[in-house]
Amino acid sequence: MAPAADGDSSATGGGVAALNRAIAILTAFTAKDRSLSLAELAARTGLYKSTILRLVVSLLEHQFMERLEDGRYRIGPAAFQLGTMYQRSVAANDIMLPIMRELSDLSLESVAFYVRSGALRTCLYRVESKHPIRYSIREGDVLPLESGSGGRVLAAFSGKAGEPYDAIRRDFFYMALGERDPETAGISAPVFSPGQNLVGVLTLAGPRIRVTEDFLMKMRQPLLQAAARASRAFGDDGAGLDRASRMN
Repeated sequence: MAPAADGDSSATGGGVAALNRAIAILTAFTAKDRSLSLAELAARTGLYKSTILRLVVSLLEHQFMERLEDGRYRIGPAAFQLGTMYQRSVAANDIMLPIMRELSDLSLESVAFYVRSGALRTCLYRVESKHPIRYSIREGDVLPLESGSGGRVLAAFSGKAGEPYDAIRRDFFYMALGERDPETAGISAPVFSPGQNLVGVLTLAGPRIRVTEDFLMKMRQPLLQAAARASRAFGDDGAGLDRASRMN
């Protein structure tokens, strides 16, 4: 393949040339390749070595590639993280939504599934309450990590020390009454993958005029059972959640 000049749009298939070339470098690797040399990358992509070296600077900086001591290159950990996120998202869609709908039908309240996003949390999935007055959060909304029942549970099972996080790790749930928003209340439980690795958090929430402390305590067992079912679907045994659901 003849090397493509930097300004040759035909080699990039349109779009942003630098991004397309960076993707070409990453996709030059196959499952059989532990590493590739600069010459091999040039041969597989059709790009000049100088172009590859310029783009590799950014790929190294963002950990999509690593440079080995012998000068060869391999795929970096950021690419693995993206793949893990993709697998989790696809699986979560099939696993979580049916369980969330059942919990919402039982409680008549809104049910959400949050995942950690650095120092924040993101609503990945949402099933709305059957009531006309309800707690409104949209899929994709970003909320604080250490506030509200969902954030507290995510922080606890991400290793946050002290209280209330020690109690959350013991009880496998957290209830918040007006903690993040004075007009709302909720209860949350973790969802695990194998080895009790945190996938996300299942949250049942609604307006405090209807969602009282007594109501949330009645929903504690169904919530923990739902989280245990989801965890088993992700490959964990759900044992801790099952034990917590049987506690008075």
